[in-house]
Amino acid sequence: MPLLSSKFLQKHRELRLAHLALGVMTMGYVWQEGENDTVEILPCNLAVPYWEVSQRLGLPPIFTHADGVLANWRKKDPEGPFDMENLELLFSLPGGDSVRGFFMVTLLVELAAVPALRGIPTVINGVRCGDTEAVARALEDISQSIQDMTDALKLMHVYVEPSIFYGIMRIYLSGWKDNPSMPKGLVYEGVQTEAMEYSGGSAAQSSLLHCFDELLGIKHGENSGAFLTRMRNYMPPAHKQFIQDISLQPSLKSFVQQQASERLNQAFHLCVTKLLSLRSYHISVVSRFITVPAARARQLRNQSQDFEKEVVSRAPTALEERGTGGSGIMTFLKTVRDQTKDAFLPET
Repeated sequence: MPLLSSKFLQKHRELRLAHLALGVMTMGYVWQEGENDTVEILPCNLAVPYWEVSQRLGLPPIFTHADGVLANWRKKDPEGPFDMENLELLFSLPGGDSVRGFFMVTLLVELAAVPALRGIPTVINGVRCGDTEAVARALEDISQSIQDMTDALKLMHVYVEPSIFYGIMRIYLSGWKDNPSMPKGLVYEGVQTEAMEYSGGSAAQSSLLHCFDELLGIKHGENSGAFLTRMRNYMPPAHKQFIQDISLQPSLKSFVQQQASERLNQAFHLCVTKLLSLRSYHISVVSRFITVPAARARQLRNQSQDFEKEVVSRAPTALEERGTGGSGIMTFLKTVRDQTKDAFLPET
């Protein structure tokens, strides 16, 4: 493979497509032999253009949520709807139809959040102007959007097979930070001689829940908060900046508490409730797609004669209790879910 130059890539779409393509190739190169025979060096013909493109985009040189979900789709019929039947992947990974299902369902969750994201500036402007009705209406719209996100996430059970996700696909989303399979990280040949560490793809790299947390005043503890903050470095810079901008606005929660508006109180309460429900449902999805298959894989390893008979037996052992982003997944998700409850207004 020749060493390609990125200098001919000028448009943002071209750079994003290059980052996606190089990310898929890198994941395939690193993980093709499984967790026990990983590489230590990414060859310069991949590493150098990947680094150059990443620097220009402000993204890390690893396959991220922004790649696999936000940039990895097209409509079969350009005039058709945004639905599962009319969407297809640009690049896939091992795992067949479940790969398409995983990325496309996650994309539909992102699309369901669009009205909520559009409503956030309305809330901020309403708080600044003291317009309780405008804030209440916008919060009601955001609540409905979060409910639509939960409904979209339910499609994961329709389009993704848990054993395929856990046993085949998941390793290709894994990174080389906080991963026992690659404790030294990865050397990007031609970039620098020291190994670098990057987390794999994670739902925490989506800007959506970060935006809602900042808007609703949801605070996370030291460990979970540090991980979430680090995941912002894996987002497109404009997404990270949007989250930062929300965090600098006057407190919505304080505004609600200062107003004598029952509708506003109910709208804020509903918004927190819907976000809490989404996080709880996400925990149930993770349980079905990671925790249960992990338990089955451990059981099969203890029954060596049956070990190779099921797909889950192929899964790497290093990340059984961790997400592909490197977090202790169930502890992390439950902690973040429980911290969401603290956003509820005190009962009077």
